[in-house]
Amino acid sequence: MNRLVSARWRPLAALILLAVIWGYNWVVMKKSLQYMGPFDFNALRMVLGGVILLFFMRCQGMSVRPKAVPLTILLGLTQTAAGTGLILWALVSGGAGKTSILVYTMPFWILIFAWPVLSEKIRGLNWIPVVTAFAGMVLLLEPWSLKSTLFSEILAVIAGMFWALGAIIIKVMQKRPDFDLVSVTAWQFVYGSIPLVMAALLVPQSPVQWTPYLIMALFYNTVLVCAFAFLLWTFIMKRLPAGVAGMGTLAVPVIGITASLIELGERPDTWETLGMMLILAAISILTALRFRENRRNA
Repeated sequence: MNRLVSARWRPLAALILLAVIWGYNWVVMKKSLQYMGPFDFNALRMVLGGVILLFFMRCQGMSVRPKAVPLTILLGLTQTAAGTGLILWALVSGGAGKTSILVYTMPFWILIFAWPVLSEKIRGLNWIPVVTAFAGMVLLLEPWSLKSTLFSEILAVIAGMFWALGAIIIKVMQKRPDFDLVSVTAWQFVYGSIPLVMAALLVPQSPVQWTPYLIMALFYNTVLVCAFAFLLWTFIMKRLPAGVAGMGTLAVPVIGITASLIELGERPDTWETLGMMLILAAISILTALRFRENRRNA
């Protein structure tokens, strides 16, 4: 009985830990861009994250030979290269809190993409939070104002879409008998780092300032955010349905918004505040609907 309870709570505990690590990282990434260009920072953290995971596999006696290469390359291009690359680019001129909430429209993109790919249809009341989230996204973007940060906000939304595509690819890969979450995580970093390194070499950026904060930020991103947290994410995706896993990340943008307010002094305007509230409310509603559905099935 204890083992059964423990097995049920492990994915939820992983979600909480993941939320803390990823949530605070929005502030860490934003502050790091004072000392290092976005493309340099992202390429370095992803390359090192992949190396750490491959080293971990070797130390555990696991095979480092890549599996499901075509799908893993696709995952690396969508989740590692496009997803994380666009996030750092968006943070150059965008606020950490607002960028986090726009990226985390990802759960709704998961629901939309899971419909044709995984046959997880959006039904009945589930349309309410989806429509609410899109209304909140429009308020956050404020397309009628043509403000200077609009480009970074669009980048954040697209990053969320690529992140959702990556989640769907993981669900497809889990149906294969040779699926290994550690191997998939490590090799998606390796494959996804190739275009990131190319971008870092080709795009002009400011010289790197090797400050203690930058070194700490790289350690935080490489060890916790990239290596450890991505393992948590693939573990969660393996144990929970795509939609539920996406909804469970609600705390990430909340922590990101709160940390950016306290540490960076970012204060959203009226439209932005309403937009954030609508998106958070939409995620909360959908989480409640999924919880009710799971209780009924139980």
